[in-house]
Amino acid sequence: MRGLGLKPNEFWALTPAEFWLLLGPEAGDMPMGRRRLDELAHAYPDELADIGAEDG
Repeated sequence: MRGLGLKPNEFWALTPAEFWLLLGPEAGDMPMGRRRLDELAHAYPDELADIGAEDG
């Protein structure tokens, strides 16, 4: 990646947190942390449908 001076394999090996740190303070706040993701997953759980169930 040109702007950060990273080779493609270095870029793709970054975690989102590492990438955010490399972008610097101009990037603003990290959009969502793990705690918020867990809160949303708890508030809106995936519902499993009966896959392959026959009607009637």
